[in-house]
Amino acid sequence: MSFEESVDRLEQIVKQLEDGDLTLEASLALFEEGVALAKSCQAMLEAASGTIERLVGEGLEPWSEPPHE
Repeated sequence: MSFEESVDRLEQIVKQLEDGDLTLEASLALFEEGVALAKSCQAMLEAASGTIERLVGEGLEPWSEPPHE
């Protein structure tokens, strides 16, 4: 599941839990799914952050416009 799909699913879970129309068992199951999705999203964000740090550390130079004549 992509990051965006995971976030969308988390939003659905939050809405369902906030509506309060679920049994305790269903609420716990959704909560468990949400925790797993949140951990997955955190791992994806950490991986993306590591990639960005690695790329910047490889000597990425700030963008500068060429001088106008």
